[in-house]
Amino acid sequence: MKNVTITLDEQTAAWARVYAAQHGKSVSRLVGEMLQERMQERRAYDEAMQYYLGKQPVRLKSGNAGYPTREELYDR
Repeated sequence: MKNVTITLDEQTAAWARVYAAQHGKSVSRLVGEMLQERMQERRAYDEAMQYYLGKQPVRLKSGNAGYPTREELYDR
C-alpha cells in the first residue's frame, strides 16, 4: 500500500467523513475504493473500445464496405 495526501475543501471533507462513517470505512479506504472502481470502469471501457475498433468493417445493404452511415443505422 502507498500513502497519498489529498486536499479537500471543508464541505467535501465533511461529506466524506460522514459518508465513510455511515459505510463503516475510513476516508482513506473510501477514496481508495472509489479510485479503484473508476480505474476498473475505465479499463473495461478501453477494452471494449479496442475490441470495437479492431473489428473489420462489414458489407452493408448498399454494398459499400465501411462503417454504416447515420441513415443506414437509423433506417426506419
